[in-house]
Amino acid sequence: MLKLSKKVEYALIAIRHMAIQGSSSVITAKIIAEKYFLSFELLSKVLQLLVRNKIISSHQGMHGGYTLILKPEEISLLNIIHVIDGKTPGIVQCLESGDSICSIQESCTIKSPLLKIQNNLEETFFSMKISQII
Repeated sequence: MLKLSKKVEYALIAIRHMAIQGSSSVITAKIIAEKYFLSFELLSKVLQLLVRNKIISSHQGMHGGYTLILKPEEISLLNIIHVIDGKTPGIVQCLESGDSICSIQESCTIKSPLLKIQNNLEETFFSMKISQII
């Protein structure tokens, strides 16, 4: 079954929290980790990936933390998945990892219909914006 990684979940939780607070609010990783019972260390790594990819910005100093750069309606779930994991999870192994590891590639009769489902899934992740989950 399709499953988003824990890092993607953390990213979505953090971005959603920032979106709810508003673009002018600076939110610390500690506040997010404590509020949602997340690993501070993993959350910090995820937030740095989001900073490097210009989805959020980092503010240093006593009142430092993170803020959204983009508006919630400009950030797709697919964008977050790609920033964090580099790819969309596949619904079957050959769609996720490639044909080279599939032992039944030559005789497979389900790849084509499953590819349609995979494409629909990616389109859904692309069309769903952060603004729709707040």
